[in-house]
Amino acid sequence: MEKLQYISQGNTIQEQEKHIRNALDNGIKWVQVRWKNAPENELISLCEISKQLCSAYQSVCIINDHVQIAKEIDADGVHLGLDDCSVDEARLILGENKIIGGTANTLSDVIQRINESCDYIGLGPLRFTTTKEKLSPVLGFEGYRDIIDGLKEKSIEIPKIFAIGSVNPEDILPLQEIGIYGVAVSGLITKQPEIINELKKVMI
Repeated sequence: MEKLQYISQGNTIQEQEKHIRNALDNGIKWVQVRWKNAPENELISLCEISKQLCSAYQSVCIINDHVQIAKEIDADGVHLGLDDCSVDEARLILGENKIIGGTANTLSDVIQRINESCDYIGLGPLRFTTTKEKLSPVLGFEGYRDIIDGLKEKSIEIPKIFAIGSVNPEDILPLQEIGIYGVAVSGLITKQPEIINELKKVMI
């Protein structure tokens, strides 16, 4: 599984597509299509375009929240928030071979996601971010460390956890040293898609 995810950004379908293309042109291999409050027909169009683009670039295409759209366009999987449909339900709709990721903010969230057999967990936010409207409590490095320590204390195998929320290049090594698998980046890659290579280089 790729260690660097790009979460798409943009207020219009044109902006979204442009940013996804820029990320792919600069070497991203994992795109999560996220466009909150989008008109449904435009969201479906964007997901179709993104799937075609990702296939052409041999990249993974994950759809945020919308399990039915992910099924219709044959995306590689879906990412579910804590208030979205259950992992079991998504698994029934998408089948066993698709990737299902889930959001978490606390140790109990992470344990819930492990019990649900999520393929990966998006844990955050690392710090305050303007990219997400309903932001969960900020974790900071200490929060990540506490959660990883909590898993170790319970003798639970550490899953593939991605840090999210204003992650910078200098954060990656400290996060991976804590036990975090990878990072999901939105704003930074949207503004500077050429930074993708730099982010990849610092990953263990």
